[in-house]
Amino acid sequence: MSMTDFADLSAVYLNASLKRNNADSHTQKLMSKSSKIMEAEGVAVETIHMLDHKIGFGMVTDAVADNEAEADEWPSIQAKIMAADILVIGSPIWLGVKSSLATLAIERLYASSGKKNDKGQYLYYGKTAGCIVTGNEDGVKAVGMELLYAFQHIGFVVPPQADCGWIGEAGPGPSYGDENPDTGKPFGFDNDFTNKNTTIMTWNLMHTARILRDLGGFPDKGNVGADWESVTNAAQF
Repeated sequence: MSMTDFADLSAVYLNASLKRNNADSHTQKLMSKSSKIMEAEGVAVETIHMLDHKIGFGMVTDAVADNEAEADEWPSIQAKIMAADILVIGSPIWLGVKSSLATLAIERLYASSGKKNDKGQYLYYGKTAGCIVTGNEDGVKAVGMELLYAFQHIGFVVPPQADCGWIGEAGPGPSYGDENPDTGKPFGFDNDFTNKNTTIMTWNLMHTARILRDLGGFPDKGNVGADWESVTNAAQF
């Protein structure tokens, strides 16, 4: 298959906005720019607005089964993530950091990270991840660092330049996609820096997922927990 044929790939975009209505989410507006690039290249995309679902708290894989909550839709979301090649989490910035829902998503992903895939590697090996951040104060890079570190730590492959974002001026003011009363156009939509990074991030996610799919996942030499001692060779610990 061509290295730029992505028709057999799939992606989940997880929106951790705190806005109840997804149509009002500034983060969703930027996520849609990325997801439309993927869809134009044949990637099957599903966007999940976390506030549309009852998601239990706790470092558990199923909050109902563990008696932590009366309802928990995370297991079905987790199944969609596991069926996809690519995961993108979108988060607004609050107090300079990611939203509470983005933290919840990472916690719930982390709860399953000790499980193994078919090769005996940790569960998310062979999957690709990135993030999208919006706000009207500083914090795009801080949120990106938190999310991208968490992704790679639990086993996702993080491509080069796997984040993008937009911030307006510091302090109260317009957010991404709000209408500019002077021009009638949405704030941020014509920002070359944001549009460039969104495009590059999206393509890097697709390229990485293509490579991993063609390789049959991430190589399992030296990273299977049960075999680590046998491949240390001359290394002494």
